[in-house]
Amino acid sequence: MIDDIIEISKRAGSIIKKGFGTSFKVEYKTNESNLVTEIDKASEELIINFIKEKYPSHSILAEEGGDVRKNSEYLWVVDPLDGTTNFAHGLPIFSVSIGVQKNGETIAGVVYDVMRDIVFSAEKGSGAFANSDKINVSKVNKLEHSLLVTGFPYNVAENPEGAFERFITLTKKARGVRRLGSAAIDFCYLASGVFDGFWEVHLYPWDICAGKLIAEEAGGIVTDFDGNSISIFSKKILSTNNQIHKQIIEVMEKINN
Repeated sequence: MIDDIIEISKRAGSIIKKGFGTSFKVEYKTNESNLVTEIDKASEELIINFIKEKYPSHSILAEEGGDVRKNSEYLWVVDPLDGTTNFAHGLPIFSVSIGVQKNGETIAGVVYDVMRDIVFSAEKGSGAFANSDKINVSKVNKLEHSLLVTGFPYNVAENPEGAFERFITLTKKARGVRRLGSAAIDFCYLASGVFDGFWEVHLYPWDICAGKLIAEEAGGIVTDFDGNSISIFSKKILSTNNQIHKQIIEVMEKINN
């Protein structure tokens, strides 16, 4: 199955790469910050058609409305273009993210970093990879020495879950904080040791599913802001290299929501 996920992720990535920098139609979803392009839709259509043809009994949950529910133990969780705002503005940081769950547990995940042509992948219990190279989280053990990454939800003006306060406080504590605009890539760069920690609020299952497994299989940990286990439907996400997890939680405990 992992080979199939990789194959369709790369095929979808080819559509995205060909569309990058061209003239394409842009629409708005919940507000004018939440975009969707015809490229997102084309990518999703390709992926869903592939799943329906190869795994016709499986359920699908996809960002752009491709919600296909069947009485299946398998669920494909699909983000056909994670980082649409970057894509629409010509910033080459975006990905295709596909995770597969069996009976509610993620068993396989692929994030295709389109413009770098890197396939991040993981199967439950088998480690995490960037193309064919095994990857591991960093060994940084002090928050002050860490490079963190975060993102803001589309309703950021409402400051959900104290998003601004968390950003300000952790920016003061860490060596640096970055914001790339693709949660799936954030998870993968954490998994490969680029970042030491990642937090965000109000993500969706398709933002989390594949990346969470990849981070965990690389030796990382993914919880809520209190250190509790999460599902792909959770709204507070904290992922680290396991070395600085407790330190970030202690900082977050002091932040008023």
